[in-house]
Amino acid sequence: MVKLAVIYYSQTGNVYEMAKTAAREGRDAGAEVRLRKVRELAPPEAIASNEAWAEHAEATADVEEAALDDLDWADAVLWGTPTRYGLPTAQIKQFIDITGPLWQEGRLADKVMSTFTSTQTSHGGQESTILAMNNTFYHWGAIIVSPGYTDPLQFDVEIGNPYGASHIGLKGPVSEKDRAAVAIQTKRVVSIARRLHG
Repeated sequence: MVKLAVIYYSQTGNVYEMAKTAAREGRDAGAEVRLRKVRELAPPEAIASNEAWAEHAEATADVEEAALDDLDWADAVLWGTPTRYGLPTAQIKQFIDITGPLWQEGRLADKVMSTFTSTQTSHGGQESTILAMNNTFYHWGAIIVSPGYTDPLQFDVEIGNPYGASHIGLKGPVSEKDRAAVAIQTKRVVSIARRLHG
């Protein structure tokens, strides 16, 4: 059975909704799944200053935090991160920055990696965020799997990001089309991981 870790950071809930979809789709595709959030770095006063952020932090308090063991355990990892100036969030980056011991032992090589994201606007850095995440995966010797244009739905103007599923915050909550894009990506990740890891 493929072991899939869905590791994410979400400030107000959009990436969390995408991550939950990925976890559900991974299970439906026959994978054993761990859904994990990375540790919050923002101070409590910053979180409290944004009502949606505070509500989301409270609502997801019981979601287990990601640990290096989750990466070591997984055959495949789906990463979810909002965009910050066209880059992954500091919270995701901080978690990546502690992976040195696994990397040095080659324990991240040959694992399947894929990223989904959310931005405020349609040109807010979706592709550059995913490409920036890929820089880490090259160093690890991991296998990057994108959704590509492997499903007819990827040609839908509202879904078609071949780099990874992406949501636009100004369009409102995560939509069924957003979830469909996450499903396409997740199924592909599980399928490729199954072929690689038996």
